[in-house]
Amino acid sequence: MSKKCEICGKGQVSGNNVSHSNRHTRRKWNANIQTVKVEENGTTRRINVCTRCIKSGKVSRA
Repeated sequence: MSKKCEICGKGQVSGNNVSHSNRHTRRKWNANIQTVKVEENGTTRRINVCTRCIKSGKVSRA
């Protein structure tokens, strides 16, 4: 499954884990992507959408 929202383009962000001893190791934060059925032009298809787009009503579910 893709880690990018097909509506707003939100995706994975990277940064550092910082331990108590201040060691830095790379890590990533994944967007909360859900697979949703959407109806477009009379056909239904599945798209990957972030939960913020679902909650704000940018997606009309089938």
